[in-house]
Amino acid sequence: MIDKKEILDAFYFRHACKVFDETKTIADDDIKFILETARLSPSSFGFEPWHFVVVQNRELRTRLKEGAWGATEKLDTASHFILGLTQRSFFTKYDAPNIKDFMRDVQRLPEDVIETRSSFYENFQKSDFDLNSERTLFDWASKQCYIPLANMMTAAAMIGIDSCPIEGFNQRLTGRLLSEEFDIDTGKYGISYMLAFGYRISEQKVKTRRPSNEVVSWKR
Repeated sequence: MIDKKEILDAFYFRHACKVFDETKTIADDDIKFILETARLSPSSFGFEPWHFVVVQNRELRTRLKEGAWGATEKLDTASHFILGLTQRSFFTKYDAPNIKDFMRDVQRLPEDVIETRSSFYENFQKSDFDLNSERTLFDWASKQCYIPLANMMTAAAMIGIDSCPIEGFNQRLTGRLLSEEFDIDTGKYGISYMLAFGYRISEQKVKTRRPSNEVVSWKR
């Protein structure tokens, strides 16, 4: 097992890197490792409502600046730049054809289990979480997509690679760019976040957080 101190050291190392060293490029094996931690991340019902677009094309990065006011320097300097996309109801609604196909083809469940889980999934959406609109379904799926975001950043920090998560963009404008320039069907996918990777060019500030007794409570 990995030493606990090494893991915590990675969390102290990780920070939202604003500008990266343009002269340094992440090795292919390292970025594939980071993306693999995203692919292996958990999701509700195991349905994996995500897709990741790695944007290395400089012209496309420039176009993204039109709507991404919080990503300008990262788009210019990051070794690798990722768009975190979330599936819309076309894929995630309880009666979407994709759901049973996923259980059959990816999860390899028997038909009787598929029928039972389908009924449970429908009740979960309708009653337990009140996921009865396009917006609530997208927000629910988007929350899951932040799990691989965190895993990618932690994995990167553990091998000495910096990162920065980005929500500083206009969803509507960026969505139009995804449709027109990236060939993304925005009726099926929406963007939840952007994520930059590279190597820091400046020292990070001292990490500050609230003390543990303010963020954790116990009921014994």
